Amino acid sequence: MVRPPGLLVVLLAAGFLAGCGSAGGPAARPTATVTVTVTAPPAASASPSPPASSPATGPPGCATSALTASLGPGNGAAGSTYYPIEFTNTSGVTCALYGYPGVSFVAASGGQVGAAATEDPTYPRVLVTLAPGVTAHAELRVTDAMNYPASACQPVTADRLRIFPPGQTSPLYLSLNARACASTSVQILSVQTVQPGNGVAG
Repeated sequence: MVRPPGLLVVLLAAGFLAGCGSAGGPAARPTATVTVTVTAPPAASASPSPPASSPATGPPGCATSALTASLGPGNGAAGSTYYPIEFTNTSGVTCALYGYPGVSFVAASGGQVGAAATEDPTYPRVLVTLAPGVTAHAELRVTDAMNYPASACQPVTADRLRIFPPGQTSPLYLSLNARACASTSVQILSVQTVQPGNGVAG
């Protein structure tokens, strides 16, 4: 039987390909798929450190609404007058004061007069615990405005003191009519840290 030429070519080509696939070259290696799972370490929990104006432990700070303020008798010495600013806990719960109050003169209109009091480091910060009805104090020094040239001081009359208890943003006001310097470049007020008990000026 005579095979058609075209069929012979097809059979020869198929045999050649089969031989190459079986013994002609190295067997193909299977490809391994490796899955790598990366686990991020847990984020560190951020615990805020207490601010410098607050103690790390102790009763909560006294809110302005829990306090009344009064000004003890002034005591003059060396061109300055010293006044104890007294804070009394009028709430029904124990609270604490720590650090410096913020103090400034204000005019009758309510605007601040001159520079706010600087912090006098005579005494270190201490945690002062106030049970209901208990009083603590901070000593305020008011330098006589007339100690300075009028051109530098720009003297004016102050009507009151504006006082922020330590750590608070709401003020208390105390009447104090005094000569003050409108210029913020002249510093006539300084205040000490809150200390236990009623103040004795000077």
